[in-house]
Amino acid sequence: MTDRNVALVTGSGKRRIGYHVAAALAARGYALVIHYRSSAAEAAETAEQFARAHGTATHLAKADLADERQVKAMVADALAKFGKIDVLVNCAAVWNRKRLEDTTAADVREHFDTNTLGTFLTCQHVGLAMAGRPAGGCIVNLGDWADARPYPDYAAYFPSKAAIPGLTRMFAVELGTRNPKVRVNAVLPGPVMLPPEMTAAEKAEVAAATLVKREGSPEHVVKAVLHFVDNDFITGACLPVDGGRTVFAGGS
Repeated sequence: MTDRNVALVTGSGKRRIGYHVAAALAARGYALVIHYRSSAAEAAETAEQFARAHGTATHLAKADLADERQVKAMVADALAKFGKIDVLVNCAAVWNRKRLEDTTAADVREHFDTNTLGTFLTCQHVGLAMAGRPAGGCIVNLGDWADARPYPDYAAYFPSKAAIPGLTRMFAVELGTRNPKVRVNAVLPGPVMLPPEMTAAEKAEVAAATLVKREGSPEHVVKAVLHFVDNDFITGACLPVDGGRTVFAGGS
């Protein structure tokens, strides 16, 4: 048991959005459950970095989030280590580019397993643990702005992320009716940490398609996550952090 707040951040082993969310929570003094599936060395390096910088108490959790047994074990181990989970942030995701003509059933299953089923299972098992505590807890899921206006070549990805807003609202109701101190919200990022395979011209085109005319940063997503953690009168909300791309079709 720890007196610190405890956060489980999925996908926080790699230097993607989950890492930046975990870093912000570490700076706030949280104890951290750092989840990874295959990046064990990076996760260990991340834990060591947070310990040096902030004295963060960490627990490394390896799990395939599409495997219910592994999710249950991850949550049980975290509770055994720290006694509670105050915050869950679901950042683990896959995002693979492929033409519709080349997309297979296996591609669709891969995206739904990680992006949809994995989010469901962690919300379910962490959320029920939160509901059983008087203090409750806060869950933040990551969706995608382009559920509103999907673009080509990500046919397996977008349906898996389009489910996140509905999943978020459902868990807000299911968990909030069990314990009103459990809140569930979602952040819907836009062009943030664009994939390295994108050309400079493609990145410039993406930036031009926003109202703010620039690419976002991980910090923009982190600020939205922390807002949901801090504001205890918000639940069931889905916030686009996209530079206006949801409402603006220019340049796309």
